[in-house]
Amino acid sequence: MTVIGHSPRTAWAPRLQRRLEIVTTGGMDGVLRIGAALRACGFPVRDFTVEVRDGVPYSSVTCTVSVTSDESATFEKQMGDVPAVVSVAPC
Repeated sequence: MTVIGHSPRTAWAPRLQRRLEIVTTGGMDGVLRIGAALRACGFPVRDFTVEVRDGVPYSSVTCTVSVTSDESATFEKQMGDVPAVVSVAPC
């Protein structure tokens, strides 16, 4: 017996591990905003490293995010819309 579903099939797209550096302002508050934005986006985050230094105007977040090639541009746009973000670039 074979069961055939009548729901439309979506094309499978492989998820890529993209390592990104997100430069931010605002010290620890800016970093926490990025963390909240990553959580809200819903993309799996496999690695999250923060560098905040006293007296330096910029902080950086390095993370590895699991996205498809189509989601990649959307992800970078969403992170760029966070007020504290200065840049989003691949590592």
